[in-house]
Amino acid sequence: MKSHSTPFLAPPAKFRDFNCAKVVIVPFPYEGGISYGAGASDAPHAILQASSQLEFYDEVLGAEPLEVGIATVEAPRIPSDPEGMIETMEKTIRDLLKQDKFVVMMGGDHSISSGHSRALKERYGSLGVIQLDAHADLREIYDGSPLSHACVMARIREITPYTLQIGIRSISTEEARRVHQEKLSLCTMHQWRTGMFNLKDALKCLPEKVFITVDVDVFDWSVIAQTGTPEPGGFLWDEALSILRSIFDTKEVVGFDVVELSYREGDLNGPFAAAKLIYKMIGFKFAGQLTRIF
Repeated sequence: MKSHSTPFLAPPAKFRDFNCAKVVIVPFPYEGGISYGAGASDAPHAILQASSQLEFYDEVLGAEPLEVGIATVEAPRIPSDPEGMIETMEKTIRDLLKQDKFVVMMGGDHSISSGHSRALKERYGSLGVIQLDAHADLREIYDGSPLSHACVMARIREITPYTLQIGIRSISTEEARRVHQEKLSLCTMHQWRTGMFNLKDALKCLPEKVFITVDVDVFDWSVIAQTGTPEPGGFLWDEALSILRSIFDTKEVVGFDVVELSYREGDLNGPFAAAKLIYKMIGFKFAGQLTRIF
């Protein structure tokens, strides 16, 4: 795969060499599944540009996650039809997994995540999917399409029954009825804020290997405001990182994506926060392999 002209972090060449890198970042600028605000297709490039302003040192881990090697490849040629997009995503991930890479996908809208999940399920057999999101995304069809971003968790549940949804604060009656009838593991923001949800118990019900999909609208607007379908009342930065660290410490995360940033010209906050989130998550993944500086 061809290296990207704007590599994540803009690191020295030895840390972005594809052959040596444990991590490969794939921009996937697709927004064919959106239903409200546009701009998701511009997000990957904005995140890559913003990432050059990040410090390599992580003050929490006391190390530089960059040392594991983080390569960035060019986005694949993405068909305009949703089915073709999913197939392209799945093939891209499958090819990288065969090379033993830990793949980070940057969206793009949330409809891309089912293709990533398919490839991981094929590779690992048993797979859990953890969604951090403001929306349940459990609709069977939305705006005439079963591959809308509002349907992504319904499609993922066709791939694996092991799902955990966290941060939900926008859900339709039909989706709520499905959660109740099927006893799905779903934590609303109200449940989280009032201490009604036990994350440790929920994680115990998932397989050892999990995929994390982060829709940036899970965050409060003070963290990231520009997203396709914004909802008030989300997680603050440290809250979300605490949840993610717990997941990485408890499970074997085999891949993740960050989706639904809706880039607007002049917005420095959103792309930088998304870039830092990605770098933090890479650090959590490889924390046990990093060389502590102090």
